[in-house]
Amino acid sequence: MSLVANLYRQFAHLLHELAKFGSVGAVAFVITIGIGNVLHTGMGMGPLTSNGIATVVATTFAYVANRYWTFRHRDRTGLGREYVLFFALNGVGLVITELFIGFTHYVLGQTGPIAYNISLVIGTGVATLFRFWSYKKWVFLPTAVAAAAGAAPEPEPQDDLPAHGAAGLPVNGHALPAHQLDQPLGSATEAGFTRAPR
Repeated sequence: MSLVANLYRQFAHLLHELAKFGSVGAVAFVITIGIGNVLHTGMGMGPLTSNGIATVVATTFAYVANRYWTFRHRDRTGLGREYVLFFALNGVGLVITELFIGFTHYVLGQTGPIAYNISLVIGTGVATLFRFWSYKKWVFLPTAVAAAAGAAPEPEPQDDLPAHGAAGLPVNGHALPAHQLDQPLGSATEAGFTRAPR
C-alpha cells in the first residue's frame, strides 16, 4: 500500500472533521463578510462594530452546524456549557480578527473596502486555526469510548484457574512445560508433577 494511502487511513477521521469544519467555516465566513460589508460599507458603521455584529450572527450558525454535523459523534456535555464556551472561544477568535482589521484601518491608514476585506480574510484565517483546535479541546469533547480506545484488557492470570490436569492448565499449582502438553498425564508425574486428586 502506498505511503499516501497509509497516511490517509491514519488521518481519515481528522480529514473528515476538517472538511466538515471547513465547509461550516466557509458558510460562516460568507455570513460574516456579507453582513459586515452591508453594515460598514452600506450603512457607514465602524469597521470593528460591523465585524463584531456579523461575527455574532455567524457564530450562532457555526455552533449549530458544528454541534449537529461536524462534531455530532462527540460527547454532548450540555447545551448551556457548550454554547458559553463556544462563544467565549469565538470571542478570542474575534479579537484575533479585530487586531488585523484594526491594525490595517487605524495603524496603516488603509480605510477602503479592499483593505478591509483583505484584513478580514487574513484575520479570519488565523482565527479559524485557533477555533478548530480549541473546539476539539474544550467544547466538543471526545466520547468516553473513543477516549478509552486502544486500551486492551489485561489477560486473566493462569494461577486463578483450577488444577484439574488438562493439557496446558496447572497441575497442583504447577504449569506443565510446553514439551509435555501432548503427553499422557502419567508422563507428567514422572517428570516430578503429581496427579491431581479426583
